[in-house]
Amino acid sequence: MTEQIAATRIYNVLFLCTGNSSRSIMAEAILNRDGAGKFRGYSAGSHPTGTVNPLTLKVLGSYGYSTEGLASKSWDVFTGPEAPVMDFVFTVCDSAAGEVAPVWPGQPVTAHWGIENPTRGTGSDLEREAAFVAAFRYLRNRITVFSALPLASLDRLNLGARLRDIGQLEGTTRPDPKVA
Repeated sequence: MTEQIAATRIYNVLFLCTGNSSRSIMAEAILNRDGAGKFRGYSAGSHPTGTVNPLTLKVLGSYGYSTEGLASKSWDVFTGPEAPVMDFVFTVCDSAAGEVAPVWPGQPVTAHWGIENPTRGTGSDLEREAAFVAAFRYLRNRITVFSALPLASLDRLNLGARLRDIGQLEGTTRPDPKVA
């Protein structure tokens, strides 16, 4: 018998990045608004910066997304007995994809959705902000496709394949094979 994902509950989704200051934070905010009550988004980092990048907050706000409660935190927050059990865990930066992650309770479905790091952008203020806008749009596109998946009708194997396909949408990066 193939395992099916239940259709009637709210799914917990954790977005991981190394610093947890931009991409994973954006993904959390996007999913919490656009997931239409079907998903609850969280974010964390393997080596969190401790602060959310101001351009992340500016871009989210400019598109009407709430920034209330967003914080840079360690992925260890989600490994303890009091942590919510995750249904899905997505890495959104290539360095986090190459790290040894904790064992997540509940055996969540995982995938890598690499997006270029907007904090590495250079140039004028406008050019640096444009890098954050691009990351936001790529993440929003992935989350829109993810949110529309018929979760109840997909077995775990097919779901994993669909999630990996989402990670290949426009704007994808590739993990450095030397890091893994």
